[in-house]
Amino acid sequence: MPRRASAPQPIALIGPGRLGQALGRLLAISGERIGWVAARRLSAARQAVRFIGAGHAVTLESAELAQVRVLLITTSDAALPSVAEKLAGRRDDWKGSVVLHTSGAWPAGGAASVLAHLRSRGASAGSFHPLQTVPSREAGVRNLAGCSWALEGDRAATQVARRWVRMLRGSAFIIDSDRKAAYHAAAVIACAGVVTLMETSRRLLDRCGVAPNKARNMLQAFVSETARNFAELGATRALTGPAVRDDWPTINRHIAALSEESPEVARLYRELTRQMLALRGNERGLT
Repeated sequence: MPRRASAPQPIALIGPGRLGQALGRLLAISGERIGWVAARRLSAARQAVRFIGAGHAVTLESAELAQVRVLLITTSDAALPSVAEKLAGRRDDWKGSVVLHTSGAWPAGGAASVLAHLRSRGASAGSFHPLQTVPSREAGVRNLAGCSWALEGDRAATQVARRWVRMLRGSAFIIDSDRKAAYHAAAVIACAGVVTLMETSRRLLDRCGVAPNKARNMLQAFVSETARNFAELGATRALTGPAVRDDWPTINRHIAALSEESPEVARLYRELTRQMLALRGNERGLT
């Protein structure tokens, strides 16, 4: 008779915020066993269990967490070091255990591993970070399925992460542990940076008499087309505007107008223009 596949180890999900709840729900739907959901407050853990649809609600102090073989830490970046150290102290021997976190900024592998205390006790540590925005747990359920995931860390842990990515119909790419912060900065520039630029544009349009809802809808279509051009044509061909045409009279008019409207935005415009000129290999003319 063919061997039956072993049942997956139950997962302890630690720190169920927006990402943790969305990911927990998707993994549970995909057939993974969410055994425990741990939060600082039991009420928060219970609320997360209801959304995920699986798991036993516990606090971070629960003795049950010391027996878990697969831990998924989805806390905030700021809380991750202290939570990881506290978990490591639950037992001396973590051999055979896998610990994964979802932080984009903290490495799990390498000399600067945020999971060093767990690794030193024998755990295999890794991270998998979604290159996706998760403004709410509901949005995360929609957006995380099929997205790209950055993986790094020890082999056994990244193998588990790859399996989860396949279950979520996503794609995985490997990054070096010592480049983790640079990777996350790139993600922030492309996501939060774009939102900030769009809001800056919306506020300027508001001063020009365009209603906020109208401006947001127009900018959504405008930026979506720009992103499509970037993907299909590459940066240099997708780049448009006066910096591409060496239209210095227009650039100078922009700077003069922005200096009156908002000196801070004028400085931002100057720096963006420098980057545009550098992208097309021309940095002359801007002072």
